[in-house]
Amino acid sequence: MLNYNPLHCLPSSEELPDSDDTPVDNELQDLIPGLLKAILALLWSERWDWFFGVDMGIYYDPAKPAIVPDGFLSLGVKRILDEGLRLSYVLWEEKKLPILVLEVVSQTHRGEYSTKKEFYAKELGILYYVVYNPRRRKKPPLEVYRLVNGEYELQPGNPIWLPEINLGIGRERGIYQGIAREWLYWYDEQGQRLLTPEEQITEAQERANYEEQRRVEAEQRAQMLAERLKALGVDPETLI
Repeated sequence: MLNYNPLHCLPSSEELPDSDDTPVDNELQDLIPGLLKAILALLWSERWDWFFGVDMGIYYDPAKPAIVPDGFLSLGVKRILDEGLRLSYVLWEEKKLPILVLEVVSQTHRGEYSTKKEFYAKELGILYYVVYNPRRRKKPPLEVYRLVNGEYELQPGNPIWLPEINLGIGRERGIYQGIAREWLYWYDEQGQRLLTPEEQITEAQERANYEEQRRVEAEQRAQMLAERLKALGVDPETLI
């Protein structure tokens, strides 16, 4: 009897276009999800069961073009497939929906609050839909929606705790790549912001400088004590 597997008839990631050829409207659409990914890369450096895509196509139907969110997080998948890395995210290969999708609103709205939101909820069933609009003034720039009974419900607060991911997401001012502005960050359960790679390097350097300063000061105190003992006619070596 012939074994038929319909998955074998579907195009693979190597056969599908790896981009929709639509350029981003501004740098923030790359930098903001890129920062979130960089923080995760350090935080979860020992984990290999997650993937964060930036401006990468998600194929959900072989007969339809990919959707390309600014960023998305998947859990329970291989972090690295092979040295060629992922060309795109193909659902019939990965067998895992992203748990979170991020859209950064540019000068030109592309349905982030309407058609995209409806699509992620109704068509794909993405658990968390995150929309960030840095130009928003009358409403909060960051909105995080959770899928409940097929509908997105806006989650209150900043940061917003995401229990399925065991992280929070929120916004605050900071410096990334030398740019001082409001960014999106990950947070721990106590609401403490997780450090960026740059901040971790700076913190480690400051800690090393502090330890070196303490070492030098300790040597100077020991030298001064030895000189005082010698002035009193005491050989410091005899006290050891």
